[in-house]
Amino acid sequence: MSQTVADILVGTLQQLGVKHIFGLIGDSLNPLADAVRRSDIEWVGVRHEEGAALAASGQAKLTGRLGVCAGTTGPGSTHLVAGLYEASRDHAPVLALSGDMARKMHGTDFIQTTEPDLLFRDVSLYTETVSSPSQAPAVIHQAIAAAYAGRGVAHLTLPQDVIAAKVDGAVSSVSTLRPRPELVASEADIADIARRVDAADSVVIMCGAGCHGAADELRALADRLKAPLIHSVKGKDIMPYDDPHWMGGIGMIGTKAVYNAVMHCELLLMLGTDYPYSEFLPHKGAVIQIDERAQALGRRAPTALGVLGSVRPTLKLLLGRVASKSNTKFFDRVTNERRKWDVMLDKQADPARSKDVIHPQAVARAVSDLAKRDAVFVFDTGLNTLWSANWIRQSGSQRIVGSFNNAAVGTALGQANGIQALDRSRQVVALCGDGGFNMLMCEFLTAVHHKLPVKAVVYNNSGFGLITLEAESIGLPPFKQGIEFPNPDFAALARACGGHGFKATKPGELKGAISEAFAADGPAIVDAVVAANELPNLPHIELETAGHYAMAKIKEALLAVTGA
Repeated sequence: MSQTVADILVGTLQQLGVKHIFGLIGDSLNPLADAVRRSDIEWVGVRHEEGAALAASGQAKLTGRLGVCAGTTGPGSTHLVAGLYEASRDHAPVLALSGDMARKMHGTDFIQTTEPDLLFRDVSLYTETVSSPSQAPAVIHQAIAAAYAGRGVAHLTLPQDVIAAKVDGAVSSVSTLRPRPELVASEADIADIARRVDAADSVVIMCGAGCHGAADELRALADRLKAPLIHSVKGKDIMPYDDPHWMGGIGMIGTKAVYNAVMHCELLLMLGTDYPYSEFLPHKGAVIQIDERAQALGRRAPTALGVLGSVRPTLKLLLGRVASKSNTKFFDRVTNERRKWDVMLDKQADPARSKDVIHPQAVARAVSDLAKRDAVFVFDTGLNTLWSANWIRQSGSQRIVGSFNNAAVGTALGQANGIQALDRSRQVVALCGDGGFNMLMCEFLTAVHHKLPVKAVVYNNSGFGLITLEAESIGLPPFKQGIEFPNPDFAALARACGGHGFKATKPGELKGAISEAFAADGPAIVDAVVAANELPNLPHIELETAGHYAMAKIKEALLAVTGA
């Protein structure tokens, strides 16, 4: 029996286990909407198409399975693009669907005309227009296969007349459309790694996103080698913060203990990480990198050996080859330095540190202390990322998602909505800067509409805090007219949208506001008014950069006096 192209597309997605499509309906998508209405897939109508792309990206990042979003002709599709960079840069499989005008209108400068295949080319691994009904099954298969194989975005343009047309047949070989399997490193590479590890007196093991699912192997290797485990922010949630092997993060989202360990070890073993900030990686000494993406090997630090393979199966083989080490001096030194750093973090997060001012570290720590043991934290981008990543003490069964490669401001709430749709009973907390929250706060309405009980905690300092820090790091006074802004009452906004709103302006109000929000039945916003001039900890700073900060502060003082 013949079906429409839209029916075949939706039926294939349902067969693959897709539960949601995020998007906004427009005229060109009406045939798709009709097919969704007759399926088991939930249509989640967003308030902005970027929110749809973010929601699909959040799902795909968390699960590794296909997320789906849709935007209608012209502007509806262009709005998708910014959010799709989340999936593209974080290597998450997403299928983006663009509605398009009927084919007879093409080439006539018709209203809302765009060239979607050009528009989506940079963000997509695969982009194609379904130009005829008979072509559709093969193209649908190819798009989903590309999203899974390359772990990124595939895009289809769907002219209205094509997806409404009938076609015989269906997408074949659906069983082949699945996440990419793990890669096992070669025996020769395993032997080479073992030889180099055995020759090194001090080893540090750096864990990235590719280490998820390998916690047991990492602990076993750390014990065998007396090697501290450190992590990128994407790997922070792999183990509990208080695991004795787990020494903290690297870079500005990190500790001085880790910086010193990396710079003074004989061998850095980089596992499943493409950490981009080379200034925090060794400039000399040996680096071994293991990753299932060949293009990531050797591009961040001088690398003695790059091995193609997934972390978990590679470590299983390596554990049978490396010799045990007995000298704990290096490990003990890193542990002691880590404890001192933790004491400092605890003092900075103490609400009693100030009588009248909430420090942002206290917000992150309160969220951490009050969250459920299996919560999902979604970080926004900005100075708030540093507060969240450094002061949240993860349980090991919690997950952390963010815009860690794309580093886009305003992405947390949209991603949180997508993650929350997967399981409305699981606690999902979006930790947002006020600047980022303002960008897409309309997506709180999406949460209310679809009964997604997301909790948004807003660090409210009435400015783009990271921009201030970045200006000062190059010796410039921050341009306050462009950085500072007034905010609405976010708690009142939440209530106006039909959600729950809570506000904290003093330290004594903080835990109560967060507790009430977490207990609320439905989406909620916590408006946490925090100190605007708080500086983050810097595990390492170059002398030249320190001089830039000093010069910027002198210029700021002069501006305050002269006003010019």
